[in-house]
Amino acid sequence: MADALLQLLLFSFKALIVALVILLIVGGILVILSKGKEKLKGYLCIKNLNHKYKETTENLLSEILPKKAFKKFLKDQKTQDKKKSEKTEKYPKVFVLNFNGDMKASGVGSLREEITAILNIATPKDEVVIRLESPGGIVHSYGLAASQLARIRERKIPLVVTVDKIAASGGYLMACVANKILAAPFATLGSIGVVAQLPNFHRFLKDKNIDFEQITAGNYKRTISMFGKNTDEGREKLREEIGDIHTLFKSTIQEYRTTIDIEKVATGEIWTGKQALELKLVDELQTSDDYLLEKSKTADLYEICYHAKKSLSEKLTSTAQAVKDAVSVVF
Repeated sequence: MADALLQLLLFSFKALIVALVILLIVGGILVILSKGKEKLKGYLCIKNLNHKYKETTENLLSEILPKKAFKKFLKDQKTQDKKKSEKTEKYPKVFVLNFNGDMKASGVGSLREEITAILNIATPKDEVVIRLESPGGIVHSYGLAASQLARIRERKIPLVVTVDKIAASGGYLMACVANKILAAPFATLGSIGVVAQLPNFHRFLKDKNIDFEQITAGNYKRTISMFGKNTDEGREKLREEIGDIHTLFKSTIQEYRTTIDIEKVATGEIWTGKQALELKLVDELQTSDDYLLEKSKTADLYEICYHAKKSLSEKLTSTAQAVKDAVSVVF
């Protein structure tokens, strides 16, 4: 039974490798064919949230108010809009971005485009609001995402992060960059820690008389292996590396949130929004909906979203990468 399972695993592995090679070849051909035809790879979608709120209100009132009362409302609304347009002092702008993070922080590519576009026109009188939802993930990906938010802070533009559901681990690393963090009462925040884990098949391979060869240059090029025999020295080195990342994580939080008791919160634990407020992980308990609705009374709100357009060759390349990820583990 075990031999049959092993044969099935080896066959599946070979089939995946063949599929990967075919996809890479086809993708390479398409890249060559499309070379020299560079075009914009995406576009910005801009939505005026003030108009959205206005339309929603009008649609609701048209159904519940008597016709005469609704006509009066529209007339009053028109008068207010005219006064607003005649004002010499324009309302400040609030740019709203959405970041829904996965393990790889895949949205960081769009995030950097959105922030670059905003920084071309925003001033310190304006504001950027990030509606953030993320359970965290790969260290370098979320480090880059946090660095993108830091670009806003460096320009002295007020940055607000709202968390309606979750901002844990790398998600909180992003959130802590903000001037202000808002969280819903039952949102999940924290998980300020680092973890590395992977299976080890060494004993299984040894039992089947299968040798695993790995040649490296550098004492710590590969501290922990999936298929080779792991050593106490390698484990200790990995613990040291994880500890260094955790120290960097804590120092980044401490840099932006100076009043926090970092040793108390950097234990890997998670907290609700109410608990996070007591621990000074957040500044206020409020949903993004309430915050933006209130802001719409004194500012012009624009939701910005960057849509990336992928060519056929890029779609094939991403498919090939997915196949590759299925047969390898990378930290």
